[in-house]
Amino acid sequence: MAYVISNDCVACGTCIDECPVGAISEGDIYSINPDECTECGTCADACPSGAISLP
Repeated sequence: MAYVISNDCVACGTCIDECPVGAISEGDIYSINPDECTECGTCADACPSGAISLP
């Protein structure tokens, strides 16, 4: 089960640089490609707004 980004995302870009597999895409609210996410949790740990979690 891949991590997801909630509406609390402020599109700061912190998570993109932390993702080791490049599964995160930019946008008004960023998104994580579930087919690429390895569930490592690095993005969730780096997110300053706490917008990333497991569903």
